[in-house]
Amino acid sequence: MKAILRTGKSKSEINRLRREGMIPAVLYVRGKEGETLAINSAEFNSYLRHVKSGHLPTTIFTLVDEKGSERRVLVKDIQYAITTYQVMHLDFEELIDDHKINVKVPIECTGTVDCVGVKLGGVLRQVIRHARIRCLPKDMPSFFELDVQELGLKQSKRLKDMNIPETVRPLIDMNEVVAVIVKR
Repeated sequence: MKAILRTGKSKSEINRLRREGMIPAVLYVRGKEGETLAINSAEFNSYLRHVKSGHLPTTIFTLVDEKGSERRVLVKDIQYAITTYQVMHLDFEELIDDHKINVKVPIECTGTVDCVGVKLGGVLRQVIRHARIRCLPKDMPSFFELDVQELGLKQSKRLKDMNIPETVRPLIDMNEVVAVIVKR
């Protein structure tokens, strides 16, 4: 994805960028001041369409500047227009191989079709959809999987029931309930 360094920070400059089909963005690098960028709106939206719902926090993008240098980044914040749901602003965080990052990893429940509790008339309620973790960029999982196939009515699975790699440090309480089967 192409990134253009921008100098203007005024509201009129940002509005002009948006009229030209660009998205104002800020790239944060550890230990440095944020760099102001502009991203092509059509290009970013085409990438965004291919990202699975809920997986944006763990999707790594490659930004290419005018000089041709590449940077691996994560989207840290995204702002949408209220009425049109058009992307208005982006915050990126550059990934540095030897620095740990905090990231929200999506949790996907598997085995819901064959779940014992669902077959008995219950409904699966996923309480937590993301888990905050700290890890190196190379160790970042794209998602966590939680098997709920054996859950009966009024039974639950907790974060400690997930397979979390040793290289990943959870930043939330491992006794939190992720999914529960409830009666209708």
